Amino acid sequence: MFADRATIQVQGGRGGDGCIAFRREKYVPKGGPDGGDGGHGGDLVLVADPDLRDLSAFRFASHFKAERGRHGEGSGRHGRRGVARELRVPVGTQVFERDSGALITDLAHAGARAVVARGGAGGRGNKGYATATRRAPEVAQVGEPGEERWLELRLKLVADAALLGFPNAGKSSLLRAISNAKPKVADYPFTTVSPVLGTVEDAEGRQLTVADVPGLLEGASEGVGLGHEFLAHLERARLLVHLIEADAGAEEIARRRAAIDRELALHGGGLAERPQLVCLSKVDLVDAGEHAPLVAATGADLACSTATGEGIDALRARLFEALAGGEQAAPAAAPEEELAEFLEYRPTGPARRGFRILRDAGELRVAGRDLEARAEELDPEDEGAVARLARELERLGVDRALRAAGARPGDDILVGRHRFTFRPREEG
Repeated sequence: MFADRATIQVQGGRGGDGCIAFRREKYVPKGGPDGGDGGHGGDLVLVADPDLRDLSAFRFASHFKAERGRHGEGSGRHGRRGVARELRVPVGTQVFERDSGALITDLAHAGARAVVARGGAGGRGNKGYATATRRAPEVAQVGEPGEERWLELRLKLVADAALLGFPNAGKSSLLRAISNAKPKVADYPFTTVSPVLGTVEDAEGRQLTVADVPGLLEGASEGVGLGHEFLAHLERARLLVHLIEADAGAEEIARRRAAIDRELALHGGGLAERPQLVCLSKVDLVDAGEHAPLVAATGADLACSTATGEGIDALRARLFEALAGGEQAAPAAAPEEELAEFLEYRPTGPARRGFRILRDAGELRVAGRDLEARAEELDPEDEGAVARLARELERLGVDRALRAAGARPGDDILVGRHRFTFRPREEG
């Protein structure tokens, strides 16, 4: 099945822990600290792949995590950075924050990349904590977790031209006639239930991509017949080819044309202003002498028949003429300069945490100027004050960070000059 939407969870790799180690060398009894830093976690990256056609790869896999950084080692050896993980998506994929609905990036061109979850920073080794007065620190920093978020992927097909019209207007038959695509064709409405892409080639070897979109109904802009989903696939097409059955009669042709134009305007996305090529299909069902008068009376651009081949070459030529200078499909729903900022997207990432988790002489310590200042003012005999500090630590994510660092219920945790017992809230 064609899938144009998917929801995924992405997470950058966790940073490696810093190392607590001391130089041990013959004839050097006090070599000093030499624990290396942990490596940064790998990023999670989305890449637009022109060989993919939909998001069906995410139907059964929705959680993705990049590699964590390696831990630091003795002799000042720093941990290796985690390998970035790349997820390939079709060209035309838009990426949204699931909860806020905010657009993160628009992968509108082949090769476009977006870092959607940054890896966590690696922890400092004890060598980095050595000072003139503290020559043998037994302190190292725990690596930070990578960014984690839920994303919604929405695919909008990237095509040079798109066929549109009411159900059973002959769109699939026309796509088969002018391109290499082989969509299902049958004599009943809604034969096409998902978008199909085809490549049209002329005698000079130039190519265009044409999309066949399922038939539209009146009210499509309000969601009738999955209208929103199908209309969205028209937004990137540079040209709309509007097919209307020739045997419907001049009056009905005008009504259908107006109805589709109204739905395009109501949907928005620039569809009402998009260039159109109006084609009367199934012209073989009309007397040959009426072809030219019918085209003139309805204001159509041409007429064609996939049954007899009439007008097919002319339509193919009109497509290349209308799209001259556009060898490759390009987005048309927004100006190029607006899309350019998304081609190599790197998020600013989450604000850095206001605390760090350290291993201090075998115990875990929460370090941070603001947290330590609050702990300094704390009266350990005031149960209310202790409870408020515990809630604040949980809100800031300290509990989660301690769990990730290996803390277990009942362990002693150091904050400033105070020692607390780690009692995390049970996760339900």
